[in-house]
Amino acid sequence: MTQGQTLVFDGVTKRFGDVAAVEGLDFTVEPGRVTGFLGPNGAGKTTTLRMLLGLVAATSGRATIGGTTYRDLAQPMHVVGASLEAAFHPGRSGRAHLAVVAAAAGIPSSRVTAVLAQTGMTPYADRRVGGYSLGMKQRLGLATALLGDPGVLVLDEPINGLDPEGIRWIRSFLRELADDGRTILVSSHLLSEVRQTVDDVVVIAKGKLRYVGSLADLDRAGSTGAVVDSPDRAALVAALTAAGHEARVTSDGVRVDIPPLDVGRLTLAAGVPLSALASAGSGLEEEFLALVADPDRASEGGAR
Repeated sequence: MTQGQTLVFDGVTKRFGDVAAVEGLDFTVEPGRVTGFLGPNGAGKTTTLRMLLGLVAATSGRATIGGTTYRDLAQPMHVVGASLEAAFHPGRSGRAHLAVVAAAAGIPSSRVTAVLAQTGMTPYADRRVGGYSLGMKQRLGLATALLGDPGVLVLDEPINGLDPEGIRWIRSFLRELADDGRTILVSSHLLSEVRQTVDDVVVIAKGKLRYVGSLADLDRAGSTGAVVDSPDRAALVAALTAAGHEARVTSDGVRVDIPPLDVGRLTLAAGVPLSALASAGSGLEEEFLALVADPDRASEGGAR
């Protein structure tokens, strides 16, 4: 296995005439982690990935893989595996498609059998691709990306079209690849699709960088306070209200828009016993949506 490489986007900008598809992107993607590249449709995600893979020339800036541009890699498929807008001949079988790609790249035919097994496609390998479901095509695209046993995987919307079982499978599969030291970059327009998969997130909107950092930091940035409960819930609500905080009784306790530490101090001083106290942590999706909806917004702790 080729070791994972650090991906570096250094001031990457792409203009089509007077329109900036992406502008001044600066971020890195590290080995051993799954990084989600997030933003709404039209944000510039695919354009950015195409620049990394040498399919589109940057207007300015540079995207590199281990310090080298894609076009300068001696054996690119052994370093980077990618699944972007995959196109398959409908009359070919999945096995035949992989064999053609392997032969063109000088990859041993034994890798075809290996990646079919690795992606769970062996039972369908000899069917024509034209009869594949969208989920099966996603798996075939992933198998194609893995042919060279690369240390870097770049996947564009890999969960799209998968059923719940397929989603669970790809989440655990990408986790295993990252735990082996590979670099995994996964694009999506929905945080909800990848939030159980990724370690780090890069958020762009209208071609501009909005956030770079860990998913946990983004969760904290979007946290809406604390969830707290007490055997004497009425006394708890009264203590929070008396201190000037809105206490909202919900099915899981009492929600309040202050950090758990402050809640603990306040209730201790008021002599109210607690049975539960935790971060609400429910603002992650809201924070993401706010980032992509407002191009002038940057989330604390991870903005560039």
